[in-house]
Amino acid sequence: MSKTPEERILYSAIVDRPPLKFDGETKLVVWPIVNLEVWEIQRAMARQVLPAPTGVSVQPDIPNWSWHEYGMRVGYWRLKALFDRMNITPTLSINANVCERYEQAAASARDAGWEFMGHSYVQMPTHALENEEENMVRSLDVCEKFTGKRPVGWLGPGLTETYASPDLMTKHGIKYTGDFVFDDEPCVLSTDNGPLVTLPYTVELNDIPMMIVQHHESSYFKTRIIDQFDRLYAESGERVKFLSFAIHPYISGVPHRIRYLEEAVEYMAGKPGVEFWTGEQIYDWFAAKSNLK
Repeated sequence: MSKTPEERILYSAIVDRPPLKFDGETKLVVWPIVNLEVWEIQRAMARQVLPAPTGVSVQPDIPNWSWHEYGMRVGYWRLKALFDRMNITPTLSINANVCERYEQAAASARDAGWEFMGHSYVQMPTHALENEEENMVRSLDVCEKFTGKRPVGWLGPGLTETYASPDLMTKHGIKYTGDFVFDDEPCVLSTDNGPLVTLPYTVELNDIPMMIVQHHESSYFKTRIIDQFDRLYAESGERVKFLSFAIHPYISGVPHRIRYLEEAVEYMAGKPGVEFWTGEQIYDWFAAKSNLK
């Protein structure tokens, strides 16, 4: 029988752990994650910006499908321009079907050296899949064929998992996941096939909870990122600090929001000792520090 998360990792208070330290002058690492997804018109949409007039979800859901489609047609390219200009390489959390359905977008990220992190085949909850393992293998295979490199990271759609997910991840070569947002630092889960590292992904600096669930005004995305950054930067003399932020093209790539993302990234990049890493870079650093490989 699969284990619960509590059976995979013991509680650990950060104040009781020996502090991890970066090498050299690095004080804080920023982990930017861009999410690219496929919303199938035949299904209920993953999110809604415009509820149906009767309050009952309808299919086909043209306005909400179109809202997401704008992100793939327009919003993504604004995000891409930002990271190109800043010489930053993000992690791309990608539904593998993006490589087939939106090939130009996926190819631009691949050719820019972005890390591809597995994010299922299309956007639907993990526990709703007919065969989770088959879906995971298909997703990894498609990404590997498209990029020439098999992903080492995985993020469940909406951070969804089954109790078996960690075992399936390590069975199929996944080294890290962002699904467990329970710490400021990388941690290790036990699985049937060896350790699985949890990286400090975020629901706090994520444009879905902040903009779509909590309905903050556009400028608040910048405010919250900088508030969190300033606190972590001030604490960085004690131990390693990571700041992740997660964005979606149909939310952060729209004209009235992109300015605040740009200003937040520029602010962080302007501070001494700040570096931008991919998830794989964080994993490699932590694995070396923890003798995982």
